[in-house]
Amino acid sequence: MKQKVVLAFSGGLDTSFCVPYLMNERGLEVHTVIVNTGGFSEEELKRIEERAKTLGAASHTTVDAVNDYYEKGIKYLIFGNVLKNNTYPLSVSSERFFQALKIVEHVKEVGADFVAHGSTGAGNDQVRFDLVFEVLAPDVKIIAPIRELQLSRQQEIDYLKNKGFDFSWEKSKYSINQGLWGTSVGGVETLKSSGILPEVAYPSQVKEDEPKRIKIGFDKGEPTSLNGEKMDPVELIHALHQMASKYGIGRDVHVGDTIIGTKGRVAFEAPAPLIIVKAHHLLEKHVLTKQQMYWKEQLSNWYGQLMHEAQYLEPVMRNIETFLDDTQQFVTGEVDVELRPYHFSVLACSTENDLMNPVFGEYGESNKSFTGQDVIGFTKVLANPLKIYYKIHEND
Repeated sequence: MKQKVVLAFSGGLDTSFCVPYLMNERGLEVHTVIVNTGGFSEEELKRIEERAKTLGAASHTTVDAVNDYYEKGIKYLIFGNVLKNNTYPLSVSSERFFQALKIVEHVKEVGADFVAHGSTGAGNDQVRFDLVFEVLAPDVKIIAPIRELQLSRQQEIDYLKNKGFDFSWEKSKYSINQGLWGTSVGGVETLKSSGILPEVAYPSQVKEDEPKRIKIGFDKGEPTSLNGEKMDPVELIHALHQMASKYGIGRDVHVGDTIIGTKGRVAFEAPAPLIIVKAHHLLEKHVLTKQQMYWKEQLSNWYGQLMHEAQYLEPVMRNIETFLDDTQQFVTGEVDVELRPYHFSVLACSTENDLMNPVFGEYGESNKSFTGQDVIGFTKVLANPLKIYYKIHEND
């Protein structure tokens, strides 16, 4: 009997090449699997299944991981207001662990001896997939044909044609990866520091120009209503994307350090993630203390870094999630947001847990819990260590 390999399959050129290659050159029985984390429509999933079967896969499986991705990943990116380098909401990098985890589960269901993916040797994804496979399926051998063979795009096309698969492989000018938490756009201009992505490169084009005000409701940190309508968080993310993408909102370019040590540059379009994170952050400013805000920022930045670098299995991630869960107890309320072409503004919020409570006074207007004399004494005490320091060092 032939040994089995489970191939992470997207239907693109690289993974399409892998099917006949693994069958013919490696003598393996190929079982393809696609893990949907919010980036594929039902029609696209059907086309991908048809392609896998046409290429000769012994079986093809579609796994829905959208809810897992939200509950175990996106939710904590919201709680942590995670924007890598103050810019990127981890649109693609946060998906990969959850895709790799489902692939490992499928490997065990199939009883495969090998697991394969179509990553090249030049990016982060090879590490993200390999690391999960190494830890959770250490006895299963990893095959990455594109990385191993270092083939050009044309060589892959020629190989497929020689095997009788003459699909249309029009090379897109841009590489686009779409998921629940945003879409990345790479190629041409993003390959150099000075390149500026043109309007047409972004998946969504501007169709609305009249300003629109919306309300996003949060319940213990999770987005649960849009304009007063209760929604499941995943449903809300989709609805907000449809609404805000018509304004061209959520575009930016992320520059950062890759896992393999190089600098990387990628454009993205993530209207729902950016709006939700900024709205959530405003609500937290009103309900959390200064120390909670400070330590949340430290731990959340580290959480995002670990997520980006494929370290989701590191136990400290669960520790940080426990902390983040605890901080969201009172993060409940509504946030007003205004949408405009290419821009959004987080305007105001309302919450029963607002620490900006007028019972203690109003900033810049009146104090109700202390007097002017109290401030004089407080300031003298506060100044004392600095007075000592500058007295000792007055000649330095």
